[in-house]
Amino acid sequence: MTGSLHTVFHSTAFVLTRDLVIAALVALWLGLAFRTHRDAKRRVDDGWLVGLATLVGLVPIAGPLVYLMFRPPETLEEAHARHVEIRAIEERLGRAEARCPICRTVVEQSYLVCPVCTTALKEPCAECKAPLEPLWQACPYCATPVGTAVTVDLDTALTAETASLATAKRKREPSRPRAVQ
Repeated sequence: MTGSLHTVFHSTAFVLTRDLVIAALVALWLGLAFRTHRDAKRRVDDGWLVGLATLVGLVPIAGPLVYLMFRPPETLEEAHARHVEIRAIEERLGRAEARCPICRTVVEQSYLVCPVCTTALKEPCAECKAPLEPLWQACPYCATPVGTAVTVDLDTALTAETASLATAKRKREPSRPRAVQ
């Protein structure tokens, strides 16, 4: 009987099967460590913590389980999307401070231009000069419709401009003596 067990354990089929199982276990172990490293890079911003998570992931079986228990609950992209969404909701609700879109300086709601970079923030009402929000159709202070420009008669304006240019040209030219005939 001892001869038969020795023969089985030293047979080519057993050795090949043993080597394949060991190779599969090593591949699983390294695959779990790689998966831990890749997941840590998606969830942790600090390089040292990613390296530490990878080292923990190299501990067979228990390492990846420990990492799963202590990993951050959301990826960096999810956290960024959540922050952007919260900021947008706060701005919509008016809780966030108004800021210049160019230089990010805190500005008052009534400012027409940024005092730092002079970026136009709002347009003034044509009647009462109150600051208007971009989507408003009428001024809420004086009921003037927004976007109604003063109508100018173009023919009258061009005739007046031509007359003023002609007057200015005559003033600049020295007077010439007339030829006597």
